[in-house]
Amino acid sequence: MTLPQKNLLADETSPYLRQHAQNPVYWRAWSQAALDEARTLDRPILLSVGYAACHWCHVMAHESFENDEIAGVMNRFFVNIKVDREERPDIDQIYMASLSAMGEQGGWPLTMFLTPDGQPFWGGTYFPPHSRYGRPGFMQVLEAVDKAWREKRDSLTQSAGGLLTHVAARLSATQPKGVLSRQTLQRLADGIEGMIDWNDGGLKGAPKFPNAPFMTTLWLSWLQTGNTTHRDAVLLSLRKMLAGGIYDHVGGGLCRYSTDAEWTVPHFEKMLYDNAQLLRMANWAYSATGDELFRIRIEETIAWLSREMRTEHGAFASSLDADSDGEEGLFYTWNDQELAKALETDLPAFADHYGLAAPANWEGKPILRQNDEQREREVANHSTVADLKAKLLAERARRIRPGRDDKVLADWNGLLITALAECGRSFGRDDWIDQAAKAFAGILAAAEGGRLPHSILGDKKLFPALSSDYGAMITAAVALFEATGDTNYIGTAKELTEQLGRWHGDADHAGYFLSAADSNDVPVRIRGDVDEAIPSATGQIIEALARLATATGDLALHEKALSVAEHAMGRTSQQTYGQVGTVNSCALVLEPLKLVIVENPDQANLVAVANRNPDIRRIDIVVPLGGSAPSLPGDVVPPTDKAGAYLCTAQTCLPAVTEPDELQRLLRPKTD
Repeated sequence: MTLPQKNLLADETSPYLRQHAQNPVYWRAWSQAALDEARTLDRPILLSVGYAACHWCHVMAHESFENDEIAGVMNRFFVNIKVDREERPDIDQIYMASLSAMGEQGGWPLTMFLTPDGQPFWGGTYFPPHSRYGRPGFMQVLEAVDKAWREKRDSLTQSAGGLLTHVAARLSATQPKGVLSRQTLQRLADGIEGMIDWNDGGLKGAPKFPNAPFMTTLWLSWLQTGNTTHRDAVLLSLRKMLAGGIYDHVGGGLCRYSTDAEWTVPHFEKMLYDNAQLLRMANWAYSATGDELFRIRIEETIAWLSREMRTEHGAFASSLDADSDGEEGLFYTWNDQELAKALETDLPAFADHYGLAAPANWEGKPILRQNDEQREREVANHSTVADLKAKLLAERARRIRPGRDDKVLADWNGLLITALAECGRSFGRDDWIDQAAKAFAGILAAAEGGRLPHSILGDKKLFPALSSDYGAMITAAVALFEATGDTNYIGTAKELTEQLGRWHGDADHAGYFLSAADSNDVPVRIRGDVDEAIPSATGQIIEALARLATATGDLALHEKALSVAEHAMGRTSQQTYGQVGTVNSCALVLEPLKLVIVENPDQANLVAVANRNPDIRRIDIVVPLGGSAPSLPGDVVPPTDKAGAYLCTAQTCLPAVTEPDELQRLLRPKTD
């Protein structure tokens, strides 16, 4: 079978793929038809993996994929397949692991050469069109790979088969169960503590990423043991990030990473998942400290998400590009003259709270950021500073905007729905909870036959979902149940859990695969154990099962979560720092917390205390006076004729407390 000899990306669901629809390259999306074509033509596959907000992906596209001469060589020698890593993380992870197994540094764009059967035999990342930066030119690479394929095909095929077998053994195998222990998380947290930059927060060195899974480990360690050093590492990192250039001080929201060690020069793409995790962590930080910085940044970030990232169905788009008008960061940066024009006589007041940074390695306009004193002054004078920022936001609205990747991803939206629901509870913002509910409904409305899509773009949907989609959406459903008391969300979570098991469960009942059972175009069904900027699919699933089991009191589901966690822990032994999300979620299985509050809704004093003290380990269930209470561990049903709060850890419950101050003391972590 062969496909039309032309570019076939125009009708894809991915805006990133559509961006390449006018390339002279005969691109195909990843599909069984494209793989069949490679076998029919007996040609190797050139696989290019990227995403819409990737700066160097755009650079390589402009330099090479828009070049007629280079495209001609690609079309003559290869079947060319383009993949959006956000739509097909299963494909991306397989071939990124293959590149790593070759001893090469990973990154995007990922450029891999495969046999007609999809087995990887050589690869790299960004290649310039001609040799420079110490890298071979892409034209040179294409010709060299073609020559090697023609002259050394047998040896290349043999090594490719061995490489894919190695990758499958790493990413797909079942291992003996590991032991769930509090000490596992503590050892991991102690190791991460040793990596912390105690001057500027985050991990030592550059580039610097928010690294939410590592920060969650430290936060869980504090909750478990009272280790304030671990808590303080997270607080320092958040404060430095939220004052640095990595944060969009005019519009709200966090950029993907900083190119330097001081959080000054960001890579300006803004990802939905980074901001979902930021909201959740900043909410925890505000609860622990009362520092208004965290409340301000939460409000600003949710305002940005509402203003710029919501789609027509209520769910949220994936990302904003780093570039606008062909220049990275142009939309976000300012020079002195632009600030003076926008602020006029208010410029001195703004300068008391913000500075412009122009490091030597940065070629663009200066970047807004704060030192510690300016950050504290902004908190003290927030209303004044907010008015000044509004002027800059109005001025910035006149600029050419970065491109938006409009596709809606179920797993990333699930992360944000959870964060919005939790922040809505903490700050008494029903409008945030409403946004979470609308996004959740928008994802569910796109389901077919009970199955979620992974990606939605307008009326186009990409099926089947990944296991991470189910994990994130189950957790989101439980968070909405906690926020609203609507038990329909628990019913939905149970249905999603059933679909997860049906389409992603393994034959050994040891866990789940990332790709669905009827995904016939994957060379290997991997488990999805490895974290990226977000916790792994496995980590998200364990959290989802643990939280749903705690919410429902379903002992069979808890045993399932325990078994999946033990098997996953057995697979972390060789790469613990790459599977932090699994270790974190196993801590939730090991010591789940359940808080049942019986209270008059009109006097919700106990509920207010619970809302002000979020804890990732805890599920909160609110029952009105005279209502029907769920069973506590041990099949004890709390009375509902009087107000009280019942806190249980695993199968042990404390005596009821009736006063808000008592509950506050009970929920605050004990410090060392």
